[in-house]
Amino acid sequence: MKIGELSRVTGVGVRLLRYYEEQGLLTPGRTTGGQRVYDAEAPRTVRRIRAFLDAGLPTRVIGEILTCVCGSEAEVEPCLTPMLLDQLRDIEERIDRLQGSRASLTDILTATRSPAPGTPPETPTRPAAGVPS
Repeated sequence: MKIGELSRVTGVGVRLLRYYEEQGLLTPGRTTGGQRVYDAEAPRTVRRIRAFLDAGLPTRVIGEILTCVCGSEAEVEPCLTPMLLDQLRDIEERIDRLQGSRASLTDILTATRSPAPGTPPETPTRPAAGVPS
């Protein structure tokens, strides 16, 4: 199948499919005219890539585990469990840092007594010219 058909079948844009190819995640054949041609497994591979991306895995890691997929779109060989656990720990650490950042920003906003979202900020009033303040 050609790239446009793979895009229609998977719902993934042509630019993303080309990106997956650049990252070594998807390997099409080529016609004599140089057009990309994908085999019957390509839609399943794209679904697997999407499942791993949705799980927060970077394309570098996906490239390492894509050949170890077995069964369903996201099921991998048990030998990959340690690597996936490392990825999960990294995500949890990022979440912790983001929660800390959110709490700090909330504290700053509370301390500045900013107006509620959507409320126009108060405009400081100036004394009229010639009127002592």
